[in-house]
Parts: sequence; structure tokens; C-alpha cells
Amino acid sequence: MGNWVENEGLSIFVICCSTRIRRQLDRNLTFHKMVAWMIALHTAIHTIAHLFNVEWLVEARLNKKGNLSYALSQLEDKPDQTYLNFVREKYENPVGGLYVAFTYLAGLTGVIITLCLILIITSSTKTIRRSYFEVFWYTHHLFVIFFIGLVIHGVGRIVRRQTKESLEVHSPQDCKNYNEWGSQKCPVPQFAGNPPMTWKWVVAPMFLYLCERLVRFWRSQQKVVITKVVVHPFKTIELQMMKKGFKMEVGQYIFVKCPAISRLEWHPFTLTSAPEEDYFSIHVRIVGDWTEGLFNVCGCDKQEFQEAWKLPKIAVDGPFGTASEDVFSYETVMLVGAGIGVTPFASVLKSVWYKYCHDATSLRLKKIYFYWLCRDTHAFEWFADLLQSLETQMQERDNAEFLSYNIYLTGWDESQATHFAVHHDEKKDVITGLTQKTLYGRPNWENEFKTIAQKHAGSRIGVFLCGPEALADSLNKQSINNSEADPRGVHFIFNKENF
Repeated sequence: MGNWVENEGLSIFVICCSTRIRRQLDRNLTFHKMVAWMIALHTAIHTIAHLFNVEWLVEARLNKKGNLSYALSQLEDKPDQTYLNFVREKYENPVGGLYVAFTYLAGLTGVIITLCLILIITSSTKTIRRSYFEVFWYTHHLFVIFFIGLVIHGVGRIVRRQTKESLEVHSPQDCKNYNEWGSQKCPVPQFAGNPPMTWKWVVAPMFLYLCERLVRFWRSQQKVVITKVVVHPFKTIELQMMKKGFKMEVGQYIFVKCPAISRLEWHPFTLTSAPEEDYFSIHVRIVGDWTEGLFNVCGCDKQEFQEAWKLPKIAVDGPFGTASEDVFSYETVMLVGAGIGVTPFASVLKSVWYKYCHDATSLRLKKIYFYWLCRDTHAFEWFADLLQSLETQMQERDNAEFLSYNIYLTGWDESQATHFAVHHDEKKDVITGLTQKTLYGRPNWENEFKTIAQKHAGSRIGVFLCGPEALADSLNKQSINNSEADPRGVHFIFNKENF
């Protein structure tokens, strides 16, 4: 019995640890951004330091005052000497500084990799990514030039120091008077450049990157068949696909490439199908050049039926994990989707429906609070059928309380408001056709959290969001404020998807 308890405890520990490690790995984008900002910060420090350094070295070559810096800068002007000051030409600033920047290998590579970094960072802003994804995608691949330049940046060995052999016969402490250099007591100091070391730090990550690219290339070559294309209202299309050996979990995402549009571009899309289905699907909203191209090559711009063999070839890489995978680890969850951010929860709700049809007793999840915030009424249409199916299923099994959903319309005009008011007393909602009526405005999150906390005292409640940063900050704050200090009290665990 003791061994069984010990093994059971060890299993729980391993599961918890593996989940935590996986969750950290799923935050790869956050880690990527943090590393990028640290690279930018240290590049700025490195560049500013070298600007001062080059200015002083150029001035030292022109210095006529006869001080120590002048003496060190004149080394190698005579035979049997090695230089410390790598600036050998005598130009006044700023010409001297520009000469170093554009004629020395270190200066030239420094300028190139700094420009690459500036372009990479500026093209990675949310506005560019959303509106001009191609600019972001291609500019981001300047990292190849960046790392090549970084590796050869130190080949010129401009950072120099006194050699070990010279230190044995010429002590800087005993030979401060440079007028004595060249005597038997203080021979002329000898200097050498430090060998380039950057490659040692770059070779391992680059090897891992190449391995990852090879794996992704191999996976992308596996055949993907588009079994169905569904055109939904409001310029949204659904692609249903099949791929041998493809396995997924709820809320995961894939990268999709369509060679007919671009042979290089990969775009991430959340899976909207459930693991229990014999296909996997994505919903694509037409908002840019690439999605417009996908809309056209799939024949969605034509009225006639599109033959299956005419559909484009698609490459798929993934699936990759997200926070939504942990939905079934809680008894109570809050799902919050903003606009198109509802897509990962389509997969979750579909999987719940299948699990209820198969074996409801094995489902740990007992209560779902679902919130969808959307600006336009048309965006509800493709999702309403799923909610209706789940709503009907729960009512037939006499468990209508399992799913509480609230749809919030955050934008409407005067004519719509009049239409809603006229039809408010009807049994079905005028927008979605659901029993639950659409609400107008935004949720009062403080009241929502307090109400749920009262209903589920002593529970761990998972809060899952796919939406903008402002909403994430608000929900994270409410999760902290409404969690009790007592370990036995209610605790809200906040999880955010990348949006």
C-alpha cells in the first residue's frame, strides 16, 4: 500500500512538472521577444561605447602633448613594434571616425548588423505584423546576415592587449614612464589582438536552428489533403484537411504554407476542430494579401462548385501547444474570446460536445463560463451553430447548467439598436438564434469574478483568454484580486493565448 501511494505521488509530481515545463516551452514567443530586447539593449550599449572609444583613439593619434595615450598610439610607427591603437591613419574627427566605420572590417560589419537589427525590430511592431505581414516575414530573415556579420565582426582583432611574454619583461606598474621604454629594464611593450570568440556562442544555437528547419521541412513535405472548403459570412473561410499521422489537442495551432501564393511564407492559425474528429480545420478571416490570395486559389471568389483536384496544395507544420490544452485540468473554467480570438474555444467546445456524447462521467470539467466579445454581429454567424448544438446536447441530458455563455456586442448603430429593441421579447436571440440573449457593451469583470468565486468556493478556476493585451491585463488583475490567500480558498489561474 505504501509503495502504491509513493508511486501515485511520484506520478502526480511528474505530470505536474511535465505540464509546467511544457507550459514554459509554449511561451516561446514571449521568450523570443525578451531575448530580442536584450540583444537590442546590449547592442545599444556596445555601439555607444565604441563611438566614444573610436573618438578617443582617433584623437590619440593626433595628440601632440606627449602623454601616455600618445606614446601608446605611436607604437608600430617603428620596426619591431606592435600597435595597441588600431587607428593607424591620422584624420581629424568626424572624418577619422567615419573612416574607421566604413573601411575597417569591424566597423563595416558593425554598421551592417546594426542596420539589420533596426529593420528587424521596427518591422516587428504589431501594426506592421497585422497590416503588412510580408514585410515583417522577409525582414525578419535578415537575422541570417546579422549572425554572419556577428561571427566575422571580431576577425580584424581591433581589441588588443599586452601579450603574456611582454608582461614578463615589461610590467605596466614598473614602466609607467614611457620615456624609459626601449631600455633593458623596460623593453617596448608588445601587443596582440584578441581572437574572435563569437562563433563559440553562435554555433550551437545555429546548429539547433538548422536541425529544427530540417524537421519542419520534412513535416511540411508530408501530403495534406483539403477535404472541404466552407465559405462563412463576413469573409471567413473554413478549411477542413487531413494528414497522415496528424494528432492534436484542443486549442493548438499550426503553421500553414500555400506555395501557390508564396513558397516561403508560413502563417499561424488556431485549430478549430476537435481531437475526436477525423479531420482538422482552421477558420481564416480575409484581412490581408495572403489571406485574400488563399480565398482566391480555393475558388471562393467563384459561384460554381470547385472540383477537389483544383484545390491548391497546402503544407502544414505542427500542431504546437498553447495554454488552452489545460482546460480539461480544471473543474471550472472561464473562457474569454475577443473577436476572432474565439477560434481556440471552438475546438474546446467541440471536444466537450464529443466527450459528453461518448462518456460524460469521465469528464473532469463540470462548469464552463464562456464569454465572447465581438464588435460586429456578422462575426457571430459561423460560431452560432456550434453553440446551438452544445446547448441542445446539454438540455437533452438534463444538464443545461453545464455551459453558461455570454455574447457581448461591443459595437452597433442606431438602426440595429431599434431592431434589437423590437425583437427583444422573442424566445430566440435575434442575432444568434440562441436561447441566451446577446448582451450589449462590455462585461463588468469585477462582478463576474466575484459571482463565480461565490458559486465555487474553495475551487481552482482556470481563466483562459484569447484577446488583446488590454483585456489580458484586466483579467489578470481580476484573477489576482479575487484569489484568496488561504490555499483552501478559491483561486483563479490566468492563462493567455498569443493574439
